[in-house]
Amino acid sequence: MLGPGDRAPKLDLVSGDGRRQPLEELWSGAAVVLAVFKISCPVCQLTLPILERISGGALRFVAVSQDNAASSSSFALKFRITFPVLLDPAAGGYPVSNALGVSSVPSIFVIETDGIISKSFAGF
Repeated sequence: MLGPGDRAPKLDLVSGDGRRQPLEELWSGAAVVLAVFKISCPVCQLTLPILERISGGALRFVAVSQDNAASSSSFALKFRITFPVLLDPAAGGYPVSNALGVSSVPSIFVIETDGIISKSFAGF
């Protein structure tokens, strides 16, 4: 898994409506907390609402779902997640998760405005 000092990959995520979201645009102008999750993961169901409670400050929060758009949207509604939930397409073999070296969820990364990861956490 990528860690402090590593550069975050320059790949695309997908929004719920199918638009491409370049990963590098997420940290443009503000550091970002990027949380990779699966909707069926009980620890993710605990972690994302906690991240929601601490969001809203100087850091930008973004969730990256390894599930489809409908399931991810339902998850966000159920757990009251208001920050963006983007998709790491399973059809493409989870390219962002693989590039980040994610082997378990949740995995959380703090990415600075220069694209360098300053913190990373596997699990919660």
